[in-house]
Amino acid sequence: MCRCRGSAGAHHRGIRKDRDACTFSYFSQSSQQAHQIEIPLKIQPPKELIEEPITLGDHLRRRRLELGLYQKDVAVQIGVTTSTIWNWENNWSSITLSCMPKVIEFLGYNPIPQPEDLMERLAWYKQVNGLSLEQLGAKMDRDPEQLSDWLSGRHKPCQRNSEKIESFLKSWSILARFA
Repeated sequence: MCRCRGSAGAHHRGIRKDRDACTFSYFSQSSQQAHQIEIPLKIQPPKELIEEPITLGDHLRRRRLELGLYQKDVAVQIGVTTSTIWNWENNWSSITLSCMPKVIEFLGYNPIPQPEDLMERLAWYKQVNGLSLEQLGAKMDRDPEQLSDWLSGRHKPCQRNSEKIESFLKSWSILARFA
């Protein structure tokens, strides 16, 4: 017979967070005396809170669980459907470029490391800000086709353009610190 501390019949529904031990009573055949054994229960946190997140979906799930939110709550904050959040968390689809800024805002940090190479940093800037080539071109006063050539590696920017890109990225990183 098991008499668990907590609400009546709770042991039939699985582990509850409000219990810290389960008491078992055993009646021996000879004397009908009750022997009580108390077994402490340790509730393990979900693996998502223990293991380091690898993918953006892992980061999203971890933050949602830390905040105690449902997928539908996160979906409303980011502006997507609940099934989209599920797909991202389970790595069935990638986070869309247009949603990246809201995902980073929800996380409270940017999980995408900033690369060292100039063109990779420009691609990173485009990604974390959720910009299309046209939007990036407008911000930099550059032709989107030229940016596409640079980012794809079809062409390399000349020294003067490299310096302008470097200047643009430095000014953005200074502004981002004060935002």
